[in-house]
Amino acid sequence: MTKKNLVYVWSLRNAAADKAGQPVAYKDHERYMTSVLEFLVGALNDTPLGQAYDLVGVVYDDDQHNQRDQALVADYGFACEPGRQWLYPADLRVQGKRVNDLLLSVPSTYRRLPRGSAEHIAGKQDFERRLHDTLVELKADIVVLDGLLVILDELVRPGAPFARRIMNIHPGITRGESPYERRGAYATWNALYGARGEAVVDWATRETRPCEPLYLTGASFHYVDNGIDSGEVLHDVLKTQISPDDTILELRWNNFNNSLFPALREGLALLAQRAD
Repeated sequence: MTKKNLVYVWSLRNAAADKAGQPVAYKDHERYMTSVLEFLVGALNDTPLGQAYDLVGVVYDDDQHNQRDQALVADYGFACEPGRQWLYPADLRVQGKRVNDLLLSVPSTYRRLPRGSAEHIAGKQDFERRLHDTLVELKADIVVLDGLLVILDELVRPGAPFARRIMNIHPGITRGESPYERRGAYATWNALYGARGEAVVDWATRETRPCEPLYLTGASFHYVDNGIDSGEVLHDVLKTQISPDDTILELRWNNFNNSLFPALREGLALLAQRAD
């Protein structure tokens, strides 16, 4: 088996919202919130996935000069600093390398510009060019997105160099035919409202309508296309029970551990088999 170079791409602000790398309130006690990256590192160190993939880069898109990003990662900052909370243990190592040494910033600075403006569109194209160049420099074979809060365009268009080489791990079922479908940034919230018999029709106001309760959610490992979690699903897992009185972090913890982590590990294993 020839090892594939794996690059992991995320938004720190998404992991910060999950309280990654720290204990969170869970019913009458606390549980450690393992980030997806920390789980992936463990899988590469301790399972056969490490024979299939070499983690060569960890890219984040957060913009240090964006005031909103500064506020969203205020508890963590934009890099691991001595004595400060971070998204995973400061000494975390993957396949003998310090994870902190693999961190690379490719900021999506276009988000500061008015949406839909010519400058915004040009800035988005520039971001994707910089991300493309970083992936080429890292000699990436496979790219895993986790909580990247931007939609890719040119990078994943049919015929582009990284088309069908970029995968997303999503905390919800993305198959359109599934009654448990939960796409988009509010997937976990949608699942929680759904277990309470409510469907959100307007996220700005949290206006809801009644719906049939669903008490399960899961995760999907899918190819990235130009849509919102609409790419072909390689593997998904539907094993997360929802209680209507769960908090969002309790459900997030449950879904990570029961569905998302298995979907990532098993999906990467399937991808390696296909490559061979």
